[in-house]
Amino acid sequence: MWKVKPPVVFPMETRYRPILESLVPPDPMSQFHLRRGSPEDEFPDLCRNFTWMGRILTPAMYRRQFHRCTHSGVIFDDIIRPGLEEPGEWSGPVSVGCVAGDAESYVLFCDFLDRVIEAFHGHKVTNQTPESDFNYDNLKGGDDLDGAYAARCEVSLIRSIEDFCFPTHCSRGERRQLLSLARRALQRLEEELPGRLLCLEELNQEQEKHLSLKPPSSSQLRTGVARDWPDARAVWLSEDDSLVVWVNMEDHLRLVSTRNDANVAKAFRWICINLQKLEEFYRELRHPFIWKQQLGWVTSSPADVGTGLRVNVHLKLQLLPKHRRLQDVLKRLRIRMDSTESSGLHCVSNAATFGQSEVALTQLVVDGVKLLIAMEKRLERNQDIDELIPTQK
Repeated sequence: MWKVKPPVVFPMETRYRPILESLVPPDPMSQFHLRRGSPEDEFPDLCRNFTWMGRILTPAMYRRQFHRCTHSGVIFDDIIRPGLEEPGEWSGPVSVGCVAGDAESYVLFCDFLDRVIEAFHGHKVTNQTPESDFNYDNLKGGDDLDGAYAARCEVSLIRSIEDFCFPTHCSRGERRQLLSLARRALQRLEEELPGRLLCLEELNQEQEKHLSLKPPSSSQLRTGVARDWPDARAVWLSEDDSLVVWVNMEDHLRLVSTRNDANVAKAFRWICINLQKLEEFYRELRHPFIWKQQLGWVTSSPADVGTGLRVNVHLKLQLLPKHRRLQDVLKRLRIRMDSTESSGLHCVSNAATFGQSEVALTQLVVDGVKLLIAMEKRLERNQDIDELIPTQK
């Protein structure tokens, strides 16, 4: 099977050399008595694995990570387990196939995780601090999408809390502490934005339907995200339905702003304002959001590092989804499109979260949606769209 050619040197690890050497005495792995064979005996079968993990991991790289362990007990096999459980399909989208158990994972297993991040997001990990921009006034447009095609939009943002393991690895006690912190921070937010926090076990059927809440997926169960479900999981709802904050779901915090008028500018502005307030409250509680100098904001999944931002716009499209050049257009625009069977709409979102600022990623989606709508209109008039196809962004 095709493999990503391994580097001759390991520059990623060189950056963290002092940290890695400091972890040698004492060695966290020495605290465990795992009945494992040699790295050669334990190397997984990746012959039909179509994730980025499966493409990147080699026996030599596995051997280098094999005896490492974070202070909370995350070993390399924990990192790659999602890709072994769900190897993907050769014709489908390529998933990262791995997950971080804690923030230290991004340091200890940097040679592997950095290369997965680079492959998935299409952007090089460097020593430079990633750009961050929450100045929503810098966004151009987003409030002028054609309502005949743009049905609604959703802007969401993920954050993880310092000093706690990620949901894939945290204990029940940690999860309950995280809920307690969220309750205190959100009470502060309620001083300006009225709302209420509801534990999942308190939700009635009508509320679950309103929130589109579903039971844990098989993937969440296998990766450990749904352990002890629904213990210490909660959702905070603003009274005006302008903001939803999920606590201890797939990540520590997930803020969501949804609008039925597809006004991306207002949804993005609302997310930025309330995120910055919550960031300040958590900092006052001495548990800031997790930031890594080379990666930006880190979360449990390498697919969400950098900004943790997802901008989704639901479009009514009839002709463009059937066009032979659609996938080429989406790739050039660096956006993705997924069909929603229940509503018949097509969800357009940013393909990556790493490599550009929050404003730039939102602008990417806004500009892409406008172009897709323009293409749909031309197809409705039986006109060609080739001249509208952009160069690679």
